[in-house]
Amino acid sequence: MGTLLDGKVVAASLKEETLKAAKELREKGIAPKLTIVRVGANPSDLSYERGALKRMEGCNIDTEVKELPEDITQEDFIKALKEVNEDKNTHGILVFRPLPKQLDEEVIKYVIAPEKDVDCFSPTNVAKVMEGDATGFAPCTPTAVMEILSYYNVDLKGAKSVVLGRSMVVGKPVAMLLLGQNATVTITHSKTKELPAVCAEADVLIAAIGRAKMVTSDYVKEGAVVVDVGINVDEEGKLCGDVDFADVENKASMLTPVPGGVGSVTTSVLAKHVIKACTLQNK
Repeated sequence: MGTLLDGKVVAASLKEETLKAAKELREKGIAPKLTIVRVGANPSDLSYERGALKRMEGCNIDTEVKELPEDITQEDFIKALKEVNEDKNTHGILVFRPLPKQLDEEVIKYVIAPEKDVDCFSPTNVAKVMEGDATGFAPCTPTAVMEILSYYNVDLKGAKSVVLGRSMVVGKPVAMLLLGQNATVTITHSKTKELPAVCAEADVLIAAIGRAKMVTSDYVKEGAVVVDVGINVDEEGKLCGDVDFADVENKASMLTPVPGGVGSVTTSVLAKHVIKACTLQNK
């Protein structure tokens, strides 16, 4: 078996870095703060929220949860979001998505203040990711992928990198972040011809397709680095990724587990983004 890319170790390293930065801000009289905007009480939102609140507390970041009714109108939602935008004590805003059907994300994404948008909801931050503008905020999950690769000193310069998945949540942004590190990037998806063969050319394979255990050893080049972004439930009801770990572990040189991989790092990235936002807003 190759090296296990342990997300918990990366998260601990990020926590140490974030704690130090939070301490420096507080010594200047600035208290970094994240406000979470949640509509209703979706169980997966609540689960992520608990993890995020615990991580913020551990990083000395203040938090507030703005819980809004499930049946809120678009007008009232926008009003509530603008209030958070204008709150001088809030440096980072996280809006849980997807929003209920009566709320139009295509309109709302233009309302959130880009400088406080710590998970890349605003088109302004999407554009900054595409341009490689470091003042923007990439989504937390793709950034977590990059933090793991960086921590384990994976050399991306010139590396053939294949991204399996083309969503705006992971696939496209992680491709841009890889390009920013001078990787040679191919984006693949369910309609890609000879998909296993294309993936098997990768030095670095990022699996973000959303299908349980889809990536078998046929998709993996001998000695490749494999990062599994998927979170699925298998036929036995157990949590698993997009990669068939048991089938791939002896072929990959490095491999993230699920759970304990990318997901473990995401809330640490969120905390790092809040500190970044707070620092930029206070110059």
